[in-house]
Amino acid sequence: MASKSSVFDMIGPIMIGPSSSHTAGVVRIARAAIRILGGQPDEAVITFYNSFARTYEGHGSDKAIIGGLLDMKTDDPRIKTSMDLAKEKGLNYSFKSIGNASVYHPNTIKLQLSRGKRKIEVIGESLGGGLINISTVDGFNADFSANAHTLIIKAADASGAIAFISSVIAQEKTNIATMSVSRKGKHDEACHVIEMDSGLQPITLEYLKSLPWIKELIYIPDIDM
Repeated sequence: MASKSSVFDMIGPIMIGPSSSHTAGVVRIARAAIRILGGQPDEAVITFYNSFARTYEGHGSDKAIIGGLLDMKTDDPRIKTSMDLAKEKGLNYSFKSIGNASVYHPNTIKLQLSRGKRKIEVIGESLGGGLINISTVDGFNADFSANAHTLIIKAADASGAIAFISSVIAQEKTNIATMSVSRKGKHDEACHVIEMDSGLQPITLEYLKSLPWIKELIYIPDIDM
């Protein structure tokens, strides 16, 4: 069944900048990434691919990605001066551009972020109208929109893991909108990405984190909040 479009999808978000793809979507990719990281990064290597590589400076995508890394919303007027504010906030960054990467969506950004000892790699796609897809997290397929409450669980590839996680979520009467699982190989580490219609209580998150076969749990509420 085809998904229904909302007025928001067609018009796009309130934003700073000339293009929803090149500004609002870029901000939202960065805001999703810092929630995966656990806060503002100390260091960021930002790679723009394909059409982004050719236009990121002229369309303000460079300012937008830094604004998002500083947790600015899409309508924050400070986005225009975000690159100056980054110095004050202790964010060191560098840009790269690759103009012909056929394996990637036309509007793709790779973020390699570090915060203290923690390092992550996130690849995101700006789909238009402010909509995004986080396609990979640390090399695992992710494919989530960041429009819903999202769980990212890295775990041992244990038998029954999917059913067990689903049953824990069901105890809170939380509906699972989408679930995907990718793994590096048979019986190797797996990454579960679960989008939910509503959030989970802290006690449920702590319970899941305590399970010995769960290596890492990341909870991302609605990034536009």
